[in-house]
Formats: sequence, structure tokens, C-alpha cells
Amino acid sequence: MLRQFASAAFALAAMAGSALAQGWQPSKPVEFIVTAGAGGGTDIFARTVQAAIQKGNLLSQPIIVQIKGGGSGAEGYTYTKSAEGDAHKIIFGTHNMYALPLAAKVAFSHKDFTPISAMAFDEFLIWVKADSPIKDTKGWIEAVKAKGGQWKMAGAQSKDSDELVTKLLEKEVGAKIIYVPFKSGGEADVQLSGGHVDSHVNNPAESIGNWKAGKVRPLCVFNPNPLAKGPKVTETQSWSDIPTCKSQGTKLDGFWQPRIASLPAKVPAEALAFWQGVFKKVAESAEWKSYIERSAQSSRALMGGDLAKFVDEDYARFQGVFKEQGWLAQ
Repeated sequence: MLRQFASAAFALAAMAGSALAQGWQPSKPVEFIVTAGAGGGTDIFARTVQAAIQKGNLLSQPIIVQIKGGGSGAEGYTYTKSAEGDAHKIIFGTHNMYALPLAAKVAFSHKDFTPISAMAFDEFLIWVKADSPIKDTKGWIEAVKAKGGQWKMAGAQSKDSDELVTKLLEKEVGAKIIYVPFKSGGEADVQLSGGHVDSHVNNPAESIGNWKAGKVRPLCVFNPNPLAKGPKVTETQSWSDIPTCKSQGTKLDGFWQPRIASLPAKVPAEALAFWQGVFKKVAESAEWKSYIERSAQSSRALMGGDLAKFVDEDYARFQGVFKEQGWLAQ
């Protein structure tokens, strides 16, 4: 009898293990929460993932996209934090997840979320006006120094990526750079093409139009490796033809804006594993590959320990610069 009971118990345990191995599945509609305005880069990121999931039939539940970009994304993060343990809410953002709590008093920290994947990375480049006499990064550094603290660098918003990379460059060059913030990278590019500023550090997608039109020109990209090969953007150059800043003598060899999808804190481990599997399939889809090519981002999915390491290192870099500049909110 005891042997029969043990056998039955073993069978039940095996069945439970099998059920667990099948994993967690969404049981109600899934919310994609966007921490930026409609039509912006984060919104496009979320909707590309949505399209890939729907076309690939990766979910049995519908997806509802919610725009909660108020307070530079704080609205979305605060909303998602309140859904602790609910794996039916996925928040889409960038490093604003850990930069915002440094710069402003908000009701969350990046420890309040469970990152699923950093799906893509926006590159940063130094751009000058197309008719500028500056031909390379060495010439740009010399021009900044020669202007005696009057060099104007445009960027999108204050105390964010563009100003951060400007401050890192300022420290390396050893000369004052006046940072001029605008509402978007598109506005910064208009100011550069009009000759109202001396340079900017836009992402590729923000300046591709004026590059094609012959109004602005990239000098280098903050990536230790050249960008992926692709079709020509201008008559003579593609993104892969742009030299790396490191190859032209800068110590700042890498600077990216990650596009991160996260769950609330304390979600079941099997739910995280489920979503990681979904995002891996998204990264292999035709929709995702088309998105990466159009936006000239770098596609490299970071998950688990690799993603945690990246977030910790990037957070430390932001924290260091914010402290030096007196930007810390605490």
C-alpha cells in the first residue's frame, strides 16, 4: 500500500513538473505601456513588437498599447510599479528607467521592475553641418578648443542622453561646450542644418533626412565597432562607412540608448521566462529586422545577467556624471 501511495505521489509530482515546464501563459489582455509620446521612438518600438507578436501568433491574448509618457516617462513607470506581480503589463522605455530617479524626485527606482530584454540600442554620432570645414573627429576636437568655450552642441532635452554624452566629451576635450537643449533630436537637427549651433549628437534616425539631403554630415559613431552594413544612405555612404570615434582618437568608445522592455517587480519566474521566449522570437522576425534597418539601430538582445550587468554599469555612469554636474535630485 505504501509503495502504491509513493508511486501515486511520484506520478502527481511528475504531472506538476510537466505542467510547470509548459510554463506560464497570459490569461487576460496584455498591456504595453509606452513611456513617451505617441509616434515617438519608444511608441514605434512597442508597436513593432506588437506587430511581430500578432503576425507570428505568439500570444493567445490581445495586446493593448497605452501611452503614458507624462513626466518624461514617470507616469508610465509609476503606473507599472503599482502592478507589482502582474505579468500582464509590460513597460517599454529606455535608460529613463534608471536616469529619471537620479534627476528628479519620482515614486520609483529601476529596482521596482523586472527587465525582460534590451532589444535594440540607439547609436550616438557627432554631426556637423555639411559644409563645415571639419573633416574628422580630431578636427572637431581642435575646433572646440579653438572656440574658447563658445562651442554650441545641440541635443534633445536636458539632463538626458544628449547632454550626458556632451559632458563626457567636454571632460575629455578639456574645453567648455555650451549645451543647447531642444524638445527633440529633430529640432536639434534643424538648428544644426540652419547653422544656429556648431554640432549635435543625434541618433541616426533623427538626422537621416538631412543627411540624405546634404545638409548635415556625421563625423563618427560612439561604438567600438562600425555599424552594420546596409544600403547607401547618400550617394557614397552607408551607416557602416562612418568611422568609430575610438578609431579617431576619442576615449569615449561606446555610448548607447537601450530600448528596454520590463515587467513589474515580483512576477513569477515562469512568467519572466515566457516573455523572454516571446521577445527572442520577436528579435528573429521579419518585422523586427525591417525596423532595425529603417532606424539604423543596433540589434543585440540582452537578457538575464548580461542585461543586469549593462543596467548596473550604465546606471553608475549616469550617476557619476549627474553627481559631477550637481544634477542629483536626492
